[in-house]
Amino acid sequence: MESSDNFAASGTAEGRYRLLVESISDYAIYMLDPDGRVVNWNLGAERFKGYTADEIIGQNFAKFYSEEERASGAPARNLAKAATEGRFEEEGWRYRKDGSRFWASIVIDRIVDPEGKLVGFAKITRDLTERRAREEALRRSEEQFRLLVKGVTDYALYMLDPEGNVISWNAGAERIKGYAEAEIIGQNFSVFYMEGERENGEPQRNLEIARSRGSVEREGMRVRKDGTTFFAHVVIDALYDDAGELVGFAKLTRDITQQRKTQQELEGAREALFQAQKMEAIGQLTGGIAHDFNNLLMAILGSLEIAQRRMNADPRISPFLDNAVKGAQRGAALTQRMLAFARRQELAMGPVDVLDTVRGMNDILERALGPSIFVTTNFPLSLPPVRTDKAQLESALLNLAVNARDAMPAGGPIAIAAQRRAAPQGGIQRSGDYVVLSVADIGEGMDEETLARATEPFFTTKGVGKGTGLGLSMVHGLAEQSGGTFLLKSEKGHGTTAELWLPLAPGTSEAAGNSTSAAVSGTTVPKRVLVVDDDFLVLLNTVTMLEDLGHQVIEASSGEEALAVLEREPVDLLVTDYAMPRMSGGELAMMARARNPTLKVLVATGYAEMPDEHRGRFERLGKPFSENDLGSAIERALQS
Repeated sequence: MESSDNFAASGTAEGRYRLLVESISDYAIYMLDPDGRVVNWNLGAERFKGYTADEIIGQNFAKFYSEEERASGAPARNLAKAATEGRFEEEGWRYRKDGSRFWASIVIDRIVDPEGKLVGFAKITRDLTERRAREEALRRSEEQFRLLVKGVTDYALYMLDPEGNVISWNAGAERIKGYAEAEIIGQNFSVFYMEGERENGEPQRNLEIARSRGSVEREGMRVRKDGTTFFAHVVIDALYDDAGELVGFAKLTRDITQQRKTQQELEGAREALFQAQKMEAIGQLTGGIAHDFNNLLMAILGSLEIAQRRMNADPRISPFLDNAVKGAQRGAALTQRMLAFARRQELAMGPVDVLDTVRGMNDILERALGPSIFVTTNFPLSLPPVRTDKAQLESALLNLAVNARDAMPAGGPIAIAAQRRAAPQGGIQRSGDYVVLSVADIGEGMDEETLARATEPFFTTKGVGKGTGLGLSMVHGLAEQSGGTFLLKSEKGHGTTAELWLPLAPGTSEAAGNSTSAAVSGTTVPKRVLVVDDDFLVLLNTVTMLEDLGHQVIEASSGEEALAVLEREPVDLLVTDYAMPRMSGGELAMMARARNPTLKVLVATGYAEMPDEHRGRFERLGKPFSENDLGSAIERALQS
């Protein structure tokens, strides 16, 4: 054939070229005649295709295609394109002699003679099977990662371009932010920030930090599509290509609103527990101090009273004794406030009409508050009685009103109100209805730190000598001991509202008073009285008072000593202190009663509570007491 003759023509240079081409093994390089028949074959073609030169030369290259491609005319079509356009290039599957296939890169170049006549084609084939496998594995990995990111719903994972515009979006971002992918792609991520943050440049500032440091982490409020907000944890990472050029940012956002709420509630519970433990510790310390102080006041008041009775009136001395008595009485009132805070004062519990109590204090409040204060009241037509101590309630109301007055130096209104309410969330363990007595002012108010410490004993914002710091502590103690709670609401510059939550009385038929206020109804027949107290000062005064009342007195300084006296001498009445070392007054009374069931017992104590086994078994006398108080208590004990 003419074409064969043309290819057969050779020279030295052509021979070297043929030798070079036939020696290449990484590429299949061979020529086709104008009809697509193979006219030469190199080592690379033999390695890729599996045919030797003798087996393939003269056959049509179409046999390297699949049966479907041959049927569709793909080989002839590819040659026609190379003939008309000068070149045909593609990648696709090609088949070897043994029927296996490989992924090939194919280039077919047109060959023409000097006159421009087509004389054949140069065909170069490269086996890219391994490269394609790597690319396919990478593509699958990227697709799997893309699907993974797209499918994550708990995190918003998306990318930003270097200017902060959104270029990808996952399901978590749609769920958290509210935007569909089509709505947000191309928009700047600053749309997720609060308006104030956008105005002060916070979004771009975060990108700059991520660009300079590689990453930035933030927590704060973010905005959804519908305008609602959520608390978010955000991480922005800068992304760089292999050349070190910034290509964008990876942004991760998580909605931690619920976690933050839970953490705040946990911290609040811890703070409440710490506050409760602190107040309990202070209460125990305060109660113990008050009890010991009561004993000292008992000795002072008792001695002063005895001295006043036994000396003749002397204008040079009597005023100072009176002054000392008043000072000691003020100290006794202070210990009662301390015991009230510690919930250890003796209360005369009973049903109390709150409305009548407030109305009955109108004159007292008017005198105490002064002309620059005007009081307004807001009460329903009727309220059920509450269970508390009426005298202590009056004192608490007066304390709250005076505090409100002091918060308004220039004067102003104080609003006193009462209403029935259900138990609030927290603060009161017992459910049910309460009467809430509130006192509100429009004064200076308290900051958070002051409000948190307001009910602590001895804490006061008043000047030196203008307050004991026990007023609110006493109110708090009264509320707690009554089975309710005391709430303070205040804001600096916006006044204060104090709420005293008191439980409803179980019945209204009980008398609101208490027998402890009863006076001596008449003279008492002299008795043999055993007095027991481990404090010598108190013991001396009590013995003297009893002797002045006409009784025959035997004294003892401990429970063991008292039992020894009871073994050898007849006694009509046992008067004992409660808090004594080794054997308490309650234990002494129980042992004495076991030996003599008819023995009358009077227990003197500054505490409000006794153990269950002693409660209600004996007549009680609160410390400090006067001779008249002692006489009244003895009469009640003897009549019980």
